Amino acid sequence: MLWTRMELPCWCLLLMSCLPSLTAHNDFFTSIGQMTDLLYTEKDLVISLKDYIRAEENKLEQVKRWADKLDLLTATATQDPEGFLGHPVNAFKLMKRLNTEWGDLESLVLRDTTDGFISNLTIQRQYFPTDEDQTGAAKALLRLQDTYRLDTNTISIGDLPGVKHKSLMTVEDCYELGKIAYTDVDYYHTELWMIQALKQLDEGEESPTDKVTVLDYLSYAIYQQGEIERALELTKRLLQLDPEHQRAKGNLKYFEFQLEKQKKATEQESETDKEREKRETPEKEEKTKSKKEFSLIPERKKYEMLCRGEGIKMTPRRQSRLFCRYYDNNHNPHYLLSPVKQQDEWDRPYIVRYLDIITDAEMERVKQLAKPRLRRATISNPITGVLETAPYRISKSAWLTGYDDPMIDIINQRIEYLTGLEIDTAEELQVANYGVGGQYEPHFDFGRKDEPDAFKELGTGNRIATWLFYMSDVSAGGATVFPDVGAAVWPMKGTAVFWYNLFPSGEGDYSTRHAACPVLVGNKWVSNKWIHERGQEWRRPCGLSEAD
Repeated sequence: MLWTRMELPCWCLLLMSCLPSLTAHNDFFTSIGQMTDLLYTEKDLVISLKDYIRAEENKLEQVKRWADKLDLLTATATQDPEGFLGHPVNAFKLMKRLNTEWGDLESLVLRDTTDGFISNLTIQRQYFPTDEDQTGAAKALLRLQDTYRLDTNTISIGDLPGVKHKSLMTVEDCYELGKIAYTDVDYYHTELWMIQALKQLDEGEESPTDKVTVLDYLSYAIYQQGEIERALELTKRLLQLDPEHQRAKGNLKYFEFQLEKQKKATEQESETDKEREKRETPEKEEKTKSKKEFSLIPERKKYEMLCRGEGIKMTPRRQSRLFCRYYDNNHNPHYLLSPVKQQDEWDRPYIVRYLDIITDAEMERVKQLAKPRLRRATISNPITGVLETAPYRISKSAWLTGYDDPMIDIINQRIEYLTGLEIDTAEELQVANYGVGGQYEPHFDFGRKDEPDAFKELGTGNRIATWLFYMSDVSAGGATVFPDVGAAVWPMKGTAVFWYNLFPSGEGDYSTRHAACPVLVGNKWVSNKWIHERGQEWRRPCGLSEAD
């Protein structure tokens, strides 16, 4: 994606005096950091809009003064027209007014005061979010709703954990969410948000969106989920409000027919079920139930549970074996007199956290360097190997080296001193900023056996380890979770976590499959270093068995 600076004439620059320098971005919804620019854009537009309002008010004030003056004059003149015009000055002024002054008034009324505002709006529209951004942000809200089990009313009234700026959703907002879900053939969320829109309308909220429109979507969404009786009741309610609604009239007959058909089918199935129940033994039923319950715990559900802080599998006995310590990595001279604080986060796989390991100044500088370089994060297509965006990775990332700032070399060196691993063969420092409901669903950092060419172009072997800096606190959500082992690591600004992706034998540790939970409230910044195998031959010798 090519980023270009704006080249504008001086008058345009004056209009945009309140705007910080911007560059054209795509996928605004995937990075909260870049979305902040939109607030300044909107603020500048409000200033421009107020200027336009003042110009219009000034114009109307002039017209009003003219009208008041002429109203008084004509009221007097029409009481004795001949006597009034008998005065030669009045006759002259009448000619002058009608020939010249009314023309001036016409010019005043027709004067366009919108130029400044419209020009500014046109210039800034190129930086506006697209339909994709709006849809992406809407889907993020639905994802957060599912992951954190939030009801629609909680979201609508803005009552989320850790919020500083509570925001209410209008009927139109709820309706728009439902409509986006409907377009995506997601009738479950269509139902939830149309019900919320209807609830707020029933409570008396004024809205250009009426109950008939909401009920039309709602009844169809419920029908699509197989609840014909509810769909029929809602259609009847719609027809009470609008008896001539053609689609509802057709749906009413269709739903009544389908409901009658369903009742007959249910009666037949009921007889068949009774016969089947007689033949099935309790033992068989229990086995079937047990097997079904087990199959209802897929990785996705484990992932969402961990994101909510549920299902963490750390027993008290294992917890007692986790410690915190001052760490100098075997008397590394750089940390001998000032060891760092290290604490165990998990035992298998072994995950450690380093506290106060990056300063506020360093974090701010890294963000400052990364922000203009941020691009939508991609994944490697496992079939084609091509880098592409994916709906399960909602963030933007940038890559930084020592050429960008010597501070990056200092940070890289710190990682080498503390891990004891060679950093020259590692990948560049990747900085990521998550967007609305930003997440990265379960994945491996290392290349599996079915991906032999995963890092071939780098020529540095597989990713042996991952170092992850947390560069912001997150008010709610945003944990790093490991679904296979039931582990959750929460963001803590200024800390870093480290784990090995490969066993000493070079085999992948599949228990390191992890995910970044959706950010519910807040702005999540992280940076990571993927350390590769090459150069570690003497620093982390190979094990003799596969699991070593």
